Amino acid sequence: MSLLPPWCDVAPGEAKSSLTMKSVIFMSASVRTACQQASVCFPLYRGLSLCNSSERLTDAEFVSKTVIAEQPGITDPRCFQRERTRTASAGVALLYEVPATATRRNEATPCHTDGHLAHRPVERAAQHLSSYTPYAKVQRGAAAHVNIQSLFEEDVITELCSKLADLPINDRAEGLATLLQACVEFGLEAQSPPVLILLKECLELLPSRDVGVAQLCQLGKVACALEGRGSSLVAEVMNSISCAVEDMVSPSEAAAVYSLLTVLYEPSCQQQALMLSVLHRQTQRQINRLKSSQVSDILQCLLKLNQKQTISLVLRLSHRASRVFKAFSDDEIIKVLSALITLGQHDEELLAAMEKHLPERLGTCDPELISKVMEYCLHMRCRSEPIFEAVAENFVCSAERHTDTQIAKQVVAIGRLNYLPQCSSQMFKKLENVLTTRFSHFQPRSLLDMLHACIHLERFPLNYMNKIFSPYFLQKLQDKGEPVDKNALRQLTQLHLSASLECTYYWGPRLPFSLHVKKFSSLDQAFESPMETLLYRQVKGPLMQLLGGKYFFARVFTPIGYTVDVEICLDENGFILPQSQWESTNKRIALCLDGQSRFCANTRHLLGKEATKRRHLYRMGYEVVEIPYFEFENQKTQEEQVQYLHDKIFPAVSKFRLSHHTSTSSSSSDEFHI
Repeated sequence: MSLLPPWCDVAPGEAKSSLTMKSVIFMSASVRTACQQASVCFPLYRGLSLCNSSERLTDAEFVSKTVIAEQPGITDPRCFQRERTRTASAGVALLYEVPATATRRNEATPCHTDGHLAHRPVERAAQHLSSYTPYAKVQRGAAAHVNIQSLFEEDVITELCSKLADLPINDRAEGLATLLQACVEFGLEAQSPPVLILLKECLELLPSRDVGVAQLCQLGKVACALEGRGSSLVAEVMNSISCAVEDMVSPSEAAAVYSLLTVLYEPSCQQQALMLSVLHRQTQRQINRLKSSQVSDILQCLLKLNQKQTISLVLRLSHRASRVFKAFSDDEIIKVLSALITLGQHDEELLAAMEKHLPERLGTCDPELISKVMEYCLHMRCRSEPIFEAVAENFVCSAERHTDTQIAKQVVAIGRLNYLPQCSSQMFKKLENVLTTRFSHFQPRSLLDMLHACIHLERFPLNYMNKIFSPYFLQKLQDKGEPVDKNALRQLTQLHLSASLECTYYWGPRLPFSLHVKKFSSLDQAFESPMETLLYRQVKGPLMQLLGGKYFFARVFTPIGYTVDVEICLDENGFILPQSQWESTNKRIALCLDGQSRFCANTRHLLGKEATKRRHLYRMGYEVVEIPYFEFENQKTQEEQVQYLHDKIFPAVSKFRLSHHTSTSSSSSDEFHI
C-alpha cells in the first residue's frame, strides 16, 4: 500500500527516509487539520506542536478549506490529497481540493526538470470522483469531506512503522511520537490496536539509549497524555532521560526536560527529584548559553514545579535575563516577571536592564506588559524613576487602550511605592476622566485598591467618596454573601481618616462607625510594617541613657488603630513623664524606628503606607520623630548614638515647650485685657 497519494511524486534522488518522514508528518497534519476544522465532531486537544526539521503543515495553509470527518469508508489514506512546492532546501505541503481524475491531476502537476511543482489554482474543481477515492467528495463552498479514521487502521500504522524502522534512531523516535500525538488528537484509546502497535515500537526503541533528549521528551509527553504517569513507556523514557542528564545536555535539551517534568513531576519520586537536582546544576553551568526564549521557558517551568528553594539558579536566570532583555518579546517578559514575582527573587541588573530598554518600547508594547512590570516593581518594592515616569507618560497618552485591571495595577504600584511623577497633574486628570466614563466597569476591589493608593500621594478622591461609602458599593464588596474582607475595611477606614483628618472641608458621606477597624496591623503588613526587633534593641539602651530610665512604652496602639513603635509622654510644661504619671499626659512623641522593610528597595524613600501613617499620627496630635536605620547605624559608639537621639528628640520637646509658653502668654494677655 502506498503511504502517499499517487500524484505526490518524489523528486529524483530524494532519500527514502525523507519520504517516510513526510508520510508521517502528512498524516499527522491531516489529522490536526480535520480535528481543528471539525471540532463539533471531535472535541479534541488542539495543541500539537511538531518539532521536526522536515516539512510541516501550518494552520495558515488550511484557511481556505473546510475538512469534515465522516464515517470510515475504505482503508486507503489517499483521501488527503496535497500539492507541494519544493525548493532546493525545503518544501511546504499544502492541502487543496481533490482533483477529478488522474489525467487532470497529471496535467495540473507536471514534473519539471528543475524540481519545482507548479501550483494549481484553488478554484479548479473536480468534475467527478476517481474510482479509488470514493469518500473524498467535492462540496459546494469548497468543503472537502474526508475519512480520517482510515488513517489509523492497523495495516497503515504497521507499514508506517516498518518504513520508520529504516530511519536513523532520532528520526524514528520523532516519527513515532508524531503518530502517537495524532492518535491523541483523534481521540484513540490507549488500548486501541494502532496505539498498542506504536507503543510497542517505542518500547523496542528505547533500550538502546541512543535516542536524543528532545525526542525522549516528546515521547514522554505523548505517552503521559495516552496512559498517564504510570505508563510503562513513561517509565522507560524517564530512565533514558536520567542517564542522558547525567552527561552534558544542551540548553534546548535542558528546556525540553524542564517542560516534560512540569507534566510528569511527582515530589515523592526519588528518581525525578534526583534528576531535577542534576538538571539544576547542568543548567547553571551553561547559563550563559541560554537564549531569551529558553530563559523564559525555564523560569516558567520552575514556577510550575514550585522550585522556590532553587535561589541560586533563579538568580542566575534573572541575571541572564538582564543580558538578553532586549531580545525578549512582550510575552516572554511577562513570563519572566510572573515567575520572579512568585519565586520571590530580584536582581538589580535585571532592573537596570528594564530601566534601559522598557521606556522606549512602552508606546507600542502590549498594555499587559506595562501592568506586569508595575506589578513586579510593587512586589519587589522597586521604586524606579525611569520606569515610573515612562509609565505615567504612557498612561496620560493612551489610558483608553488599557483595561480597568491594567489601570488599577499601574496606579496602585505608583501610590504604594510613594512615587509622584512629574506629570502627576495630567496623570490624575486623565485618571479622573477614566473614572468618570468607566466607573461602573471597575471591579469593586480593584476600584478600592486604586482609590486607596491615591491617598498615599496626598491625592484624595473626594469626588468618589459618596460612591464608595454608599450602602450599594459596600454590598458589592461582599463576596457571595460573606462579610466585607478585613483588608477592604482597613482601606475604607484609612480613606475615612484621610477625609476627616486631612480634608477638613469635606462634608460628604462617611464610613459608618460600625465598619471602622480597631487596628491596622495585619499578617500581610499591608497598612503598616512592624518595628524590627533588632533595631529596637539597638536603640533601647542609648534611649534609656538619654532619658534617665525607661520613660517610654514600646508598641503602643493608638485610638485610630495605628501602632506606635516608641511613645514618650510630656506634661503641660514639656517635661518627660514616667510611666506612673501618664494620666497627666499633655503631649505625645511617636518615635518611628524605621527598618529596611519600611523603605523602597535600595532607596531612602518611605513606602506609601508609612508616609500615610505618619501624616495621620501628626494630625492626631503626635510629634513624629523618625529614626531611620541607615542614620542610626552610622553612629558607631554609644556616645554618638545618645547624641544622635538627643538631636532627634529634644527639638520636638523644645518645640512643644515653646508653643505651650506662647499659648500661655497669649491666654494671660487676653485675660488681662478682658
